[in-house]
Amino acid sequence: MNHTSQTFFTRANTGLPPNYEMLKEEHEVATLGTAPVTSTVINIRSDTSVPDHVVWSLFNTLFMNWCCLGFVAFAYSVKSRDRKIVGDVTGAQAYASTARCLNISALIFSILTIVIVIVLFLSFSQM
Repeated sequence: MNHTSQTFFTRANTGLPPNYEMLKEEHEVATLGTAPVTSTVINIRSDTSVPDHVVWSLFNTLFMNWCCLGFVAFAYSVKSRDRKIVGDVTGAQAYASTARCLNISALIFSILTIVIVIVLFLSFSQM
């Protein structure tokens, strides 16, 4: 084996093309000790469902858009959905969390505004 390898490298160093017998021997030596290589691919799907709050954001945008919080929440919801489609769960969760906070803020401010308007209406109607 050393002689064949040594001869092979000697010919390669001289610039002459190796002959067919030498390549055949090299191939036989290389395939004697090898076993077939098998590989296993396991695709693990994440069961983590990331809510993107698009419907809630759309509702806040159309009906209770206090200081455009509903529109900004809708933008973050769409970004969250895009990240979820791409497969970036961490990015999707971050955008969804921001959209949820903005939706909660818009909802609270809208409810407070409605309550204040009702209280003012009732207080002025009694005068």
